Order: sequence, then C-alpha cells, then structure tokens
Amino acid sequence: MAQATLSISSKNYSSWSLRGWLLAKFAGLDFKEIIVSPDDADARKEILLLSPSILVPCLRHNGIKVWDTLAIAEYLNEVKPRSGLLPATRAVRAHCRAVCGEMHSGFSSLRSALPMNLKARFPGHKVWARAAGDIERITTIWHECLDTYGGPFLFGKKRCMADAMYAPVATRFVTYDVKLDPACTAYVGHVLAMPEMIAWIAAAKREREEIDELDMEF
Repeated sequence: MAQATLSISSKNYSSWSLRGWLLAKFAGLDFKEIIVSPDDADARKEILLLSPSILVPCLRHNGIKVWDTLAIAEYLNEVKPRSGLLPATRAVRAHCRAVCGEMHSGFSSLRSALPMNLKARFPGHKVWARAAGDIERITTIWHECLDTYGGPFLFGKKRCMADAMYAPVATRFVTYDVKLDPACTAYVGHVLAMPEMIAWIAAAKREREEIDELDMEF
C-alpha cells in the first residue's frame, strides 16, 4: 500500500491537479490518487477559477497534510532531495523558485482566456490582448531559461519543478492553437512527450465528465 495519497480533480480541466501530480511523479514518490469529482462544489470553483481550493491537489504523506502546489513542491524536495525537483546550486535554485512563483501567482488573464481543456481543440483561436501579454511574458521566461541552461527543459537536461509548473501552459498553447517560435514550440514538444504527460493526457481523454463552461466555443 502506498504511503502517500494525492487528491486531484479532473485530469482534463484541473491545471493545479496536473502540477501536483507531476511534482509527485518527478520526485519518485509512491502515492495513490484520490479523485475528487469535478461535481464537488469546491473542486468546481477551483477549476472555474472562482475560488482557490485546498481539496486539490492535496498531498498526505507520513501523517503530514500539504496543499498548495508550491508547498507540495518544497515538501517533496525535502523528502526526496536527490530527485532533482530543484537545481543543485543556490543561484539556479533561486531562479527556478522565482519563475515557479511567477507562474503560481500570476498570468490570471491567460488562465481566464485559455482554461485547460485537454480534449478540446480551438484552431485559429483569437487571444485577448491581456492574455497575449501573459503569453509574451511566459515565452520570455522560457527563452531565458532555455538559453541560459541549454534545454531541452527549462533548467537543463532534467525536468524539474519549473517544468511541472509550466506544463499546463504547454497544453493550453496546443488546445488554443497559440503560434510560438521554434524554440518554444520545441519546448512544448518535449513537455508533451514526457511519459508522465502522455499517461495524464490519455487518462484525461477517457474522462466522461464535462464542464459546459469550458467546452464552449470562446
């Protein structure tokens, strides 16, 4: 029996669930998934960005309960320090934490305009001006990291906390047909080719639940 459990919601719609799940997978933690139905009122509010929820993702490990994705990441880095969730040197760790924090607390226009929906495709989607500003900032972050650390992931050859935090954005760019330059397109490809992402997306496509507000033509 797994020592840990991770509560998550819809694999199709819940970007924060995906982040928490990837962090646990990257850390090599043995855990059991507990699925909170998107019909749950609090989980639905979280998915629709109406309020934060401590329901998902929520990690329980050795009697300790941790919610909030950044808190989960830092906890996993403590219990699995050799997993590479954070880079090895202080300066690079600081950079990684900064870009993760920016993802965690920012980009509200992108979240509203391009909600995660792995089963949908909106070719030629028109992006709001404010969301376009968020996209420009995200691709700037990606370029800085890829240029500085050599790729293929944001902080080098091994995926880390930052890649988990930005993975849902990579799926949004595909869902809404966001045009990217070659370097960012290649990064999206590397993220989506990770075995963990392949497994998550396959599970998302098997889900029967639908949230009408997120399946409409925008």
